[in-house]
Amino acid sequence: MHNGPDSNFPIGKLAILLAVLQEHEWRQSVEEQLTAGGYRFTIGRVGAMDMMKVIAAIETAAKNNRIIDSESYREVHAMYHAIIEALQGVGRGEVQFGNILRTVGLTFSIVRGKFAGAVQHEGDWVAVAVYGTIGAPKKGFEHETIGFGFNHI
Repeated sequence: MHNGPDSNFPIGKLAILLAVLQEHEWRQSVEEQLTAGGYRFTIGRVGAMDMMKVIAAIETAAKNNRIIDSESYREVHAMYHAIIEALQGVGRGEVQFGNILRTVGLTFSIVRGKFAGAVQHEGDWVAVAVYGTIGAPKKGFEHETIGFGFNHI
């Protein structure tokens, strides 16, 4: 893999790969590229029927792993919107689980750094990717799901 923010693997793709690869050996290559590119990142897991618990778990991981500054309203706010956008993908537009009798089991990744596209964008961006299962709260009654959120800080 080519390293750095100008590589063929931009911040969003790296976040998605990190969440999807989970324990796969290829994950190490993604983490090496993230580190070489100067990105801050973390990965975690959450399972819940309550959307607020999912949001809190991802936001807490971002704060505890110093992806965002917990004292900065701007950073916490950007993180919140990236999480909500990712969860809209998981719920196919719905950002609710338990009250519609759905539960999720998700691996999430959070990546923060520069976004180099057709035009170099100023400042840092945060990408949130979630991958796992959603379904009725009964073993075997779930299916795969994925969501992605992206916001500037």
